Amino acid sequence: MRRLLSADLFARLGISASLAVSGYLHADLYGRGYRYIHVVGPSFLLQAAASFTLALLLLAGPWTLRVAAGALSVGALNAFVLSRTTGLFGFSEAGWEPSPQAALSVGAEMVTVILCAASLLLYRTRHNRDVTSNSIA
Repeated sequence: MRRLLSADLFARLGISASLAVSGYLHADLYGRGYRYIHVVGPSFLLQAAASFTLALLLLAGPWTLRVAAGALSVGALNAFVLSRTTGLFGFSEAGWEPSPQAALSVGAEMVTVILCAASLLLYRTRHNRDVTSNSIA
């Protein structure tokens, strides 16, 4: 049981850190000129605020915040792909520009998604084990 708790804490710290990195990168890009891009600019600021907020709340919050963190990161990854393919609200970019923020942001969001999935699987395993042990007793 102790190992599961330490793994859970490690996952929450990792998710929180990767969200904070993503939030910082989005805030940085907003400040570097994205704020002038219609719809996309305010979305960067909203992404940064949501990332920072979830990063803090996740440290002590329930497992449902991990679902929210994963969803936020999946949404950001989808927006990244759309901005490089079909465009997003009339905005498009090519490749990994702006560099290095684009690659770092994608990396941070992928880490968030992976850690959220692992953490939720760990939660489910622990929850199922608790239910099984309570029903046997």
